[in-house]
Order: sequence, then structure tokens, then C-alpha cells
Amino acid sequence: MKRFLAACLALCLMVSGAGCSSVTMETGASAGSAAAASGGKKVGVCMPEKNLQRWVQDGDNMKKVLESKGYQVQLQYANNDVNTQVSQIENMVTSGVNVLVVASIDGSALTDALKQAKANKVKIIAYDRLLMNSDAVDYYATFDNFKVGQMQGQYIVDKLGLKEGKGPFNIEVFTGAPDDNNAKFFYNGAMNVLKPYFDSKKLIVKSGMNDFTKCATEHWKTEVAESRMDNLLSANYASGAKLDAVLAPNDAIARGVLASLKNIGYGSASKPLPLITGQDCEKSNVASIAKGEISMSIFKDTRTLANKVADMVTALLEGKQAEVNDTKTYNNGVKVVPSYLCNPIVITKDNYEKELIDSKYYTKTDLGLN
Repeated sequence: MKRFLAACLALCLMVSGAGCSSVTMETGASAGSAAAASGGKKVGVCMPEKNLQRWVQDGDNMKKVLESKGYQVQLQYANNDVNTQVSQIENMVTSGVNVLVVASIDGSALTDALKQAKANKVKIIAYDRLLMNSDAVDYYATFDNFKVGQMQGQYIVDKLGLKEGKGPFNIEVFTGAPDDNNAKFFYNGAMNVLKPYFDSKKLIVKSGMNDFTKCATEHWKTEVAESRMDNLLSANYASGAKLDAVLAPNDAIARGVLASLKNIGYGSASKPLPLITGQDCEKSNVASIAKGEISMSIFKDTRTLANKVADMVTALLEGKQAEVNDTKTYNNGVKVVPSYLCNPIVITKDNYEKELIDSKYYTKTDLGLN
């Protein structure tokens, strides 16, 4: 009986082991199929910082999509330090990456690192921010940044009724980081819409500051925007003049503007908040939009951008032409970089649920709106 039971146990273990081996082989084959198809190629993804939510989401989406295609991905953040980003790029090249995807801190500061990458036959994709003064850039993937500015400007025009002849209204202008090429596109797009109303005096900038340089916000920092808004309010609105709108090019700046306004009592029935624009649909800003504080933001679906960049990576590694829809606009000082521009969407209190929650970009829990 003992010998019989021992034989049964051994048989069971053999069957069980065979089953586990079969499952392992099947899972490994499935997981390895994408890697085999990609040839084990390596992609380096360089993001500027983690302080802004949008770059964390961009990096995570990019890594997820590229790994799903079987690529080995190195994802690094540079803590908004140019020297750190240069070192990261150089190290990725040394480690043998085949493609670099770079969202730069300063698009003009990476020329030497990109030259080294090209010398090592590394392909380069500029991600959302154009890489300047380099012939090493193969493609650029971004959103239509001029259109983003136009959307922000048009929102102000529509909400104030400027086209119908209403006004004059008081407005203050903020621009982005002076070393970010995109900031100029946002500004130029907005001015394309708003300039006629500045010229006709339907929009009044009481501070007198509405050119790009004077309105710039270093590193897009919220605290810099808040401090500037404090100064604008005390110098131009302390006597009771009404502020009707603030052109804020992104969400970090919009948060600084909002904090400054609320600190001196804006947001009450007797002192309503002005229109405040934004961009990136960061969680806290969307929650603020839902509460009726910040007026709008521009949604740039990073899932779409990640997929487009992944397609560019594959095309480059296969020696093919990637899909682009702009071959004229983005001159980096050395060449016009073939680009793919994704479409942005205006988000307001009326459509944030449809565009952000129903599309599963966020949940209500993410936004603290349960």
C-alpha cells in the first residue's frame, strides 16, 4: 500500500510539473513575441521633470506603449536641470539605445549631446518641445501649439462677447518659459486672436505688459506666476478696478494666478473671479474647473501622442518614413523638422466629464469629485 501511494504521488507531481512547465512556456512565448518582433531594440525616453503632473503621465504612457511593442525602454527625468539632461542623453547613447525620445528642458542646450547621438547612429525624436539648432532631429511629435493659443484666445473672445462689440474689459497676459520654444507658439496663437481687440481698446492691459518677454514665467513655475500676479494686482487693481480675464498659457501658471486672486478676496459674489485659461488638464485644475474657479484648460491626450511617437520609433528602426502632417512649420534653426501635430480639445465645466472621465483618462476619484 505504501509503495502504491508513493507511486501515485510521484505521478501526480510529474503531471503537475508538466502542467506548470506548459503554462510557463506559453506565457513566456506570449511575453516574448513582441520583443522578438522588435529585435530587442532599445529606446531612451528623456523627460524634463516630475514636478508637473503632465510629464509623469507622458513618461508613463510612453514607456507603456513602447514596451507593449517589445522595445527595451530607459525612462529618465532630469529634475529641470539642463546638465542632468545632457548627462542622461550621453549615458543613454553610451548604453546602446537605438532611438532617443527627448522632451527638452531647454531646446537649444542639447546640440552637442544630439551631435554625439547622431555620430553613434542613434535616431532622435523631439517630444512636444522642438529640439533647436541641430540637424540630428529626425521627427517632431507634438500638439498643434499655435492652435492651443488660438483656442485660449478664442475662449476669452467668446466668453466676454468681444465679437458682439462688448467691452472694454481688463485683461492681464502671462506667457511661458522663455527657453521653451512651444511658449512662443502658444503666445503667437493667442495674439493672433486677441490683437484686434487690443488694437480697438476692447481689451485693456492695465499693467501695459503684453509682449512675450515681459510676461514670461521662468520654468513655468506656479510660484513665479503667483508672485507676478500679486504685483500686477497691487500695482493696477488695488483701487477697485475690475479684472475680467487672465491669459494663462498652462495649468501651473493658472494655479498661481488663482492663488493670488483668492488671497485678496476674489471668488466671492461681490468680487467674482476673472476668466482664467490653462493647458494640460492637470487633475487639480480640472477639479477647479468643475468647481467653477479656473475657467478652462486645453486637453492634450498623451495617449494619442505616445502612440504616434511609438509609430515613429518603429518607422525609424525599420528604415521607413513615419506618418507626418506638417513639413513646413517647425524650423529648428538648421532644418525644418517633419512633424505630427495632434489635435487639442478645449475643456470646460460643461464637457470635462465626457472628454476626460468617459474616455477613461481620469476617474472621478482621480479628480477628488466623488
